[in-house]
Amino acid sequence: MKSIQQKFSVPFKYTVHFTEEIFSLNNKLFAHTVKDSRAAKLFFIIDEGVVTAHPSLCDNIKKYAEAHSQDFILCADPMIVPGGEGVKNDKRYVEQILDASNSYGIDRHSFIVAIGGGAVLDMAGFATAIAHRGIRHIRIPTTVLAQNDSGIGVKNSVNAYKKKNFLGTFAPPFAVINDSTFLNTLDERDWRSGISEAVKVALIKDASFFEWLEANAADLTARKMPPMEELIYRCAKMHLDHIAGGDPFEMGSSRPLDFGHWAAHKLEQLTNYELRHGEAVAIGICLDATYSYLKGLISVEDLNRIISLFRKLKFPVHIPELSGDNLVNGLEEFREHLGGELTIMLLSDIGQGIEVHEMDTQLIFKAAEKLEGFQKE
Repeated sequence: MKSIQQKFSVPFKYTVHFTEEIFSLNNKLFAHTVKDSRAAKLFFIIDEGVVTAHPSLCDNIKKYAEAHSQDFILCADPMIVPGGEGVKNDKRYVEQILDASNSYGIDRHSFIVAIGGGAVLDMAGFATAIAHRGIRHIRIPTTVLAQNDSGIGVKNSVNAYKKKNFLGTFAPPFAVINDSTFLNTLDERDWRSGISEAVKVALIKDASFFEWLEANAADLTARKMPPMEELIYRCAKMHLDHIAGGDPFEMGSSRPLDFGHWAAHKLEQLTNYELRHGEAVAIGICLDATYSYLKGLISVEDLNRIISLFRKLKFPVHIPELSGDNLVNGLEEFREHLGGELTIMLLSDIGQGIEVHEMDTQLIFKAAEKLEGFQKE
């Protein structure tokens, strides 16, 4: 018997930029980001909700391209796709991007640029990662949730077999550009939705950030931009620090940033994705926080602070689907997603997460019942 062992490492690097009016002729950031030894070929994929809210966007991109023709060229008009989870449920959108890559000669020296919410970025990133084994990809997230969490990481995915994110890749983007201008046109639910991911990282990593969120809850719900910009920056920084910290491609079963997500993913499915991801995460966090309290890991005072913050931020903490068999099924699907060994993040304190490898089903039911009581208060 003969064996040859191969081992090598590949460094990954990308920058998350924070700006506004990215396609203003006076803003050189985008042109500098794609600048290469030759004018790069670009293809845009845009969330139709963004186009509706910003009707001049496509014209602005065209004018910007004309002004920076020495840096990049547009190979075709933008591809407009539906926003929301539906774009991840229908394989034709991935196929359309692959068809465009073939038809327009988009290769590994080109760029595919996706502008939109997290679902559109997930879908476009997946298509981009599998075309030519990876085309350079730039994400321009347009929601709070995408700017502080889903759009800045290394995951891409679509849904299949009635399971969220069943097909996907780990493929870092070439760059991420957060443009705060897009946040101004979000509806109330989408403005709030991404805040739950900030609460998540605060609860498991940074008590001082949780205190900041408590102090700024009123301003955040009042849609004041300065605290939202700070929230996005701080949350994005902790998210990126975590990715760089040990297991960026999730080879193990430890998923600290999935705190609250095992129930959230099931709730999204059960509501046919009418529940926003951030809303589902808020409920999932409250469930796991309540479970942590019932297990004696955190005090009732800490639990009340957590529930109170979500109520101040106008999140639901319970919906009827949070019950019985739904919870058991959601936990089992999460176990399968992890690869066999269940690893759940709970709380041992505000700002301190703790991993466990089993959950008491009856205690989960009690936590859900307690949340129903909180929702009625």
